[in-house]
Amino acid sequence: MPTPADPAAALPLTLDLEDFKGDFSFDALFGGLVDELLPEYCGEDDAAPAPPPPPPVLGAAPPVFPAVDELLGLFKHSCKELVDLRKQIDKRLQNLKKEVAVQDAKHRKTLGEGGGVGDWKGGTEARLKRLEKGVDGLFDSFARLDSRISSVGQTAAKIGDHLQSAESQRETASQTIDLIKYLMEFNSTPGDLMELSPLFSDDSRVAEAASIAQKLRSFAEEDVGRHGVTTAVGSANASRGLEVAVANLQDYCNELENRLLARFDAASQRRELSTMAECAKILSQFNRGTSAMQHYVATRPMFIDVEIMNTDIQVVLGDEGLQADSNYIGDGLAQLYKEIADTVRREATTITAVFPSPNEVMAILVQRVLEQRVTTILDRILIKPSLASLPPLEEGGLLQYLRVLAVAYDKTKELAKDLQSIGCGDLDIEGLTESIYVAHKDEYTEFEQASLRQLYQSKMAELRAEAKQQSESTGSIGRAKGASLTASPQQLISVTVVTEFVRWNEEAIARCTLLFSQPTTVAANVRSIFACLLDQVSQYLTEGLDRARESLNEAAAMRDRYVIGSSVSRRVAAAAASAAEAAASAGESSFRSFMIAVQRCASSIAILQQFFSNTISRLLLPVDGAHPSACEDMGSAVSVVEAAAHKGLLQCIDTVMSEVERLLSSEQKATDYRTPDDGAAPDHRPTNACIRIVAYLSRVLEVAFNALEGLNKQSFLTELGNRLHKGLLNHWQKFTFSPSGGLRLKRDITEYGDFVRSFNAPSIDEKFELLGIVANVFIVAPESLASLFEGTPSIRKDALRFIQLRDDYKTAKIASMLNNITAE
Repeated sequence: MPTPADPAAALPLTLDLEDFKGDFSFDALFGGLVDELLPEYCGEDDAAPAPPPPPPVLGAAPPVFPAVDELLGLFKHSCKELVDLRKQIDKRLQNLKKEVAVQDAKHRKTLGEGGGVGDWKGGTEARLKRLEKGVDGLFDSFARLDSRISSVGQTAAKIGDHLQSAESQRETASQTIDLIKYLMEFNSTPGDLMELSPLFSDDSRVAEAASIAQKLRSFAEEDVGRHGVTTAVGSANASRGLEVAVANLQDYCNELENRLLARFDAASQRRELSTMAECAKILSQFNRGTSAMQHYVATRPMFIDVEIMNTDIQVVLGDEGLQADSNYIGDGLAQLYKEIADTVRREATTITAVFPSPNEVMAILVQRVLEQRVTTILDRILIKPSLASLPPLEEGGLLQYLRVLAVAYDKTKELAKDLQSIGCGDLDIEGLTESIYVAHKDEYTEFEQASLRQLYQSKMAELRAEAKQQSESTGSIGRAKGASLTASPQQLISVTVVTEFVRWNEEAIARCTLLFSQPTTVAANVRSIFACLLDQVSQYLTEGLDRARESLNEAAAMRDRYVIGSSVSRRVAAAAASAAEAAASAGESSFRSFMIAVQRCASSIAILQQFFSNTISRLLLPVDGAHPSACEDMGSAVSVVEAAAHKGLLQCIDTVMSEVERLLSSEQKATDYRTPDDGAAPDHRPTNACIRIVAYLSRVLEVAFNALEGLNKQSFLTELGNRLHKGLLNHWQKFTFSPSGGLRLKRDITEYGDFVRSFNAPSIDEKFELLGIVANVFIVAPESLASLFEGTPSIRKDALRFIQLRDDYKTAKIASMLNNITAE
């Protein structure tokens, strides 16, 4: 049997080239090598059965493969001999190649010389053929030799693989033996970690101890889980299982983990990155290093230093505290978030150099930054007010909270983008950021609407206070609290105020689109916010128009108050006339004020529609049905304003016609249309009443022409023209007309017609043209009346009434003539 010192000293055979000729068998060769060392592997005819192995010695592990050392020596010697044989074959091949080269050169030389006798030539050819045949045989031998060499090489490779496998098995067996020994140590006494091998207390072998402890723990826990925690009771030979080992290993792993964390902390304070990396690598074997990662993040100064937290508040709020302006808070947050991003960027460099899984550590760090440091500062600056008790506007009101919310959300989103660019592993940083603000966003719409209502109520109270102060300063009668404003155009409706409403809403819409991104959510919130603007504009304009209408009503009451009969004294009549003039002046002033109010309403509605077109529409169009619904809401709000304006415009027409009737009553004389036949030349000028009325209409309607436009203007002027036409007809029914008076009436009608032509109402122009033709009944001779009806039959009805007003109606027996005309 060879000894480990000289394993080749007693080799059973020596390899030779002859062993590889003929039918070579690797199994035969291998069996010949190992038969003597492993007789138990021989066949039944060749060797007796191997005796059973001796019983293991208590406390010592039996050898797994006793003959491994002898076999290793034998295989190494055999490999050496194989290498020597290959070298011999290579040498023979080189010699044969040289010999062939020499013979080939001689053969080529002989062929090159040529000539000679035929016998010599024939002999040479025969020798060449034999030589070629020999060369072919030689090449065949070379091929067989090369094949054998390849076979020998493959055999040697197989032997090497077997040797490597045997070595691996030996190492595995050795490690298993060690693990079993360590497991037995941990399973000896509960809670006793003092009798462990030196490996588990050697600080220089912590990594190896951690690896072995984790392997043992995994195996022991698996075994306990597989067999259960109960053991057989009453059997003297039954084992107690590995429950003790599991408990002891758990205690040891905890103690080792704490020891490594302490070493990690010490290295961290000294900034020894290599030691930190070594500890982190070992700790990664405990729960994938989660405890080390969390411990590192938790010990960062920005999470435990109270001074840093106080500084954060000071940076954001400054000395003003919660009363700080939202822009100031935004600048403070930007500065703080930049410092946080820089800190995380520095920590990322350390984490990358220390931890085996830096992305997981960065995810924990960024999550802690958002959930602790950012949330702490947001909780201080975002205190949600109560909708039942709104904060006063002097302290910023709800608008302050909403502005701070918007600027904080915007800056936090920017911080999240910066942190994501630095690196945060698989953390859903966008979702985490949204979760911080979910409590504020859930009630955002209610707070936004309440804020807009608060601003509106404050603005209305401010306008009422200004109106009251102005009334008191001018000596007018003050109005009680809650009553309408005075009829001053500046106090009725202001485009500047409506523009302010729109600006509030525009700011709210900007906040909404910042806080929300889903189109359906944005559309729903935008509709709610825009509805507030519609209510505000509609209410403000309607109340302004109503106050303007009250002025018209007051002017109408003044006119009615000073209407007197005909049988009064001159003094009373003069006083009444003076009061009527004052009422007329008040009516004209209220007319102007209402027209200015209507004009400002139109401008305000245009601003509202422009805002809807430029801002609201694009936010509602992506959602089905949202845009048409908002258009309906706006149409309803505008209709309310138009209804109030329509009522007021009708009152304006009443005011104008009342003044026209007053002028006709006071200025029109009976002699205007029945001048005496004294031979004097007829007066072709319009009557004084006509001149006064046209002047009044020109003056008072100038503001209407500027205030109204489109269909509103056309409708108003058409209605006014119809009322004027009707009023003049009724007025002229009170007079008797001479031919010269008829000419003057025609002149008045022409003057009125020229004025109403500025209305651009064809129907009104036609009525006054026909009225001018009707006036011819006072001018033509009685016998020519029939031809007048024949020329323009459409005037028959009005003409028949007017003919009766001729001063010669009875004397010229026109009645009988009319009977004949109508009979025809």
